[in-house]
Amino acid sequence: MLKVEELTYNYISQFCDFEKDLVLTNHFHSDWEADILIINEEGFSHEIEIKFSKADFKNDFKKQYQNQKTKEKFLKHDKIMCGDYPCNHFSFLLPQGMVKAEDIPKHCGIIEFYHNPDSWKTTFEEIRKPKNIHEEKFWKFFDRDLMLKITARNLYFKKLEVKGKFEELILPPKFSPKK
Repeated sequence: MLKVEELTYNYISQFCDFEKDLVLTNHFHSDWEADILIINEEGFSHEIEIKFSKADFKNDFKKQYQNQKTKEKFLKHDKIMCGDYPCNHFSFLLPQGMVKAEDIPKHCGIIEFYHNPDSWKTTFEEIRKPKNIHEEKFWKFFDRDLMLKITARNLYFKKLEVKGKFEELILPPKFSPKK
């Protein structure tokens, strides 16, 4: 069975230009986590949501969030469709034939994948391009320098965590890693 990390790696290694694009995986922005967030060198962004099952896909449309300032509750895709969303594009990455294109809202791009377990090759096909949600650059909504600093800090903590080095620190770090 293909794991989400393997699918993510296959997708970004085939379609992202790491010299030009900022590519983040499992990145929290707005009120939810993006499985893949790509910000190009012009500052335009594309969130790609990975779904492995119909139930998981259907649940994405039930996700409710609350605005921290106004306390207003809203559904994720209502927020995306009305343009109150920092990314310029939103797509689903789904197993081939799992969901009919007509069952996916028109604002969403559709990328299907097929994984051959015998050859361990994964192929991708863009079924529908995502609609442009708005023309604003991602950096209008987020402080670029702060985001990059936080990302670098989180990467350092992940490195310590993977190496099992947190326990070896004599002084506690100023920032605690998120668990």
